[in-house]
Amino acid sequence: MRTLKLGGSTLDVPVIAVGCMRLDSLGKQDAERFVHTALDQGANFFEHADIYGGGRCEEIFADAAGMNSTVREKMILQSKCGIRPGMFDFSREHILASVDGSLKRLKTDYLDVLLLHRPDALVEPEEVAAAFDELEHSGRVRHFGVSNQHPRQIDLLKKDVKQPLVANQLQLSITNATMITSGFNVNMENSAAINRDGGILDYCRLHDVTVQPWSPFQFGFFEGVFLGSDKFPELNAKINEVAHTHGVSDTTVVMAWLLRHPARMQPVTGTMNLGRLTDCCKASEVHLTREEWYAILLSAGNVLP
Repeated sequence: MRTLKLGGSTLDVPVIAVGCMRLDSLGKQDAERFVHTALDQGANFFEHADIYGGGRCEEIFADAAGMNSTVREKMILQSKCGIRPGMFDFSREHILASVDGSLKRLKTDYLDVLLLHRPDALVEPEEVAAAFDELEHSGRVRHFGVSNQHPRQIDLLKKDVKQPLVANQLQLSITNATMITSGFNVNMENSAAINRDGGILDYCRLHDVTVQPWSPFQFGFFEGVFLGSDKFPELNAKINEVAHTHGVSDTTVVMAWLLRHPARMQPVTGTMNLGRLTDCCKASEVHLTREEWYAILLSAGNVLP
């Protein structure tokens, strides 16, 4: 598995992150096969959140991995915190309690990476800074980042937070690509010119923040998977054509499309299917041409001005 540096850190991570949001849908043996299949592919970066399965996904993962010090050394673990029922919470107390809960469920002494989940409107950067300082000094968290945040929200945190913010997890797929397509339409009077995220893609590239695309196969907000969907016939035809050229599956092409972008992204898988997980990992070795990349983008209904 090809690797990259996570943000401006020295941490080498696989270019594919293994999402564990749906791990509670698997039985014990299937969960074990899932974790070890990922490891066999060199995909040892596992992505969690304290809310996934109400915490159960982290527990299931630890049991499936047979977590101990030897196993832990072979893995990179990321988790997220900040979402509570009916609210978002970046208070010092909640961040610390959430991390301690994740560590207990994951049966580990530390997280390699902690991300703040959805932005908290009541965030006080000095509280986040205090929590991060305590977590870093105690060794409970080694690297920090955010999720679903635009440039000014990140800058607000950086007003007090001393640690580099190495990752930003954002929704991005071929069909949800406004992060990319708005850049084609600067100063134009069309809907594609609407800047919905403050130029977060360029910001992350400028500031050495790794973009972690979530839901890379979804269209809309969890409306469905575009692969095989009759809503996207031209897109599927083009993906299949490119897949045939490279001798890989359509799943592999979708992930390779994200990896082709020079931002050096780290897409997060969501599948619990072992075959699809393997196909996602194969994207590490597939390099799409510029012509293929643009053809796929346009076949999803995106338009060049």
